[in-house]
Amino acid sequence: MNMRRAYLKLLALIWLGAACGLAGQSHADSSTAQFDSARQRFVETRLQMITDQRVKTAFAKVRRERYCIAANREHAYDDRPLPISFGQTISQPSLVAYMTEALALQPGEKVLEIGTGSGFQAAVLAEMGVHVFSIGVREGLAERAATTLRTGGYEDGQVRAGDGYRGWPEEVPFDAIILTAAPEQVPQALLDQLRPGVGRLLVPEGSQAAGAQTLRLYRKAADGTITSKPLLAVRFVPMVHEGRQQQ
Repeated sequence: MNMRRAYLKLLALIWLGAACGLAGQSHADSSTAQFDSARQRFVETRLQMITDQRVKTAFAKVRRERYCIAANREHAYDDRPLPISFGQTISQPSLVAYMTEALALQPGEKVLEIGTGSGFQAAVLAEMGVHVFSIGVREGLAERAATTLRTGGYEDGQVRAGDGYRGWPEEVPFDAIILTAAPEQVPQALLDQLRPGVGRLLVPEGSQAAGAQTLRLYRKAADGTITSKPLLAVRFVPMVHEGRQQQ
């Protein structure tokens, strides 16, 4: 009789474990479906100003919730920046879309991103079919972003911690460079690393303290001449040198 009771108790435990596993799986499936629905709704309603269908397609594929910290994941498809850590943010998604479109990227181009952050912008760039090189000044964030990108299937991009002011000299020239943090002036080293004739550099330039940042698009002509034009007023976290990180 004792053996029978023990057997029935074991069966009950097995059933309970299976039921909990199914409940957990059901919850996970429900959460994924909710995020998928929110992402599609975001693309349809908040990216109406984007005319490049490739950008919309990229946004429909990149799971922004994976690049948010757990406390903010439910707000992944709110059209606003969200804090990550170290005083950094994941940028407002509609602005990420605008900046991606402004670069007029072509598949196969080599693109340098300064300011890895959570890795979300790098994932969008990868979905555009370009070769991504991304630099984050804070090692912990860069490592976390690299892991998130790999688990998301973006294994071709390269991420490293370093000083964005220096660019990535070993990989020059770049067809496009995008900055997701704001220097007061665009670093000359980055302009030097643009490919002549096609090079574009997109930067939120200016002082946050003065409240005067402008998203500006630079172009490098075949003879090395640099031209630029302002696009819109923005507000980004400051770009910092490697030796001047905020603690």
